[in-house]
Amino acid sequence: MHDYGTAWRVLRPPSLTDQIFIKAQRIRTLQEGAERQVEEGIRPEFVGIVNYCMMALMQLSLPADAPIELPDVEATERYDRAVETTRSLMLKKNHDYGEAWRDMRVSSLTDLILMKLLRIKQLEDLDGGAKVSEGVDAGYMDMANYALFALIHLGEG
Repeated sequence: MHDYGTAWRVLRPPSLTDQIFIKAQRIRTLQEGAERQVEEGIRPEFVGIVNYCMMALMQLSLPADAPIELPDVEATERYDRAVETTRSLMLKKNHDYGEAWRDMRVSSLTDLILMKLLRIKQLEDLDGGAKVSEGVDAGYMDMANYALFALIHLGEG
């Protein structure tokens, strides 16, 4: 995990969703061949999506009255739990779908991330939607896994 300090605690899931949206939109723009004015490429944007998804999952796991500053040990445990839960979901879906992602294009994975973002934004815009919907946490896990699949594809090229 990148060192974002307490940013993961200050940014609430809707803000993190918007950060993921910004990164996914930039990836889409670069994939469509737009002129690049910032040297960072697609790979760091996918890494950012994974990190923001983990931050959102950590946020969703906290009680509303949790302090901004958590002990390092607790923050690390929450991060590890988010990663393991996301990995577990990926393994189950890979079993059921037969690792179909291996035959997908990176641009299709970007499309899936953008579709999940739209659904999460809808849920978050409902009063309390991010707190009561089981779909939001699964959406963050799916987006993290799609971004990881894209990174694997990009590493093979």
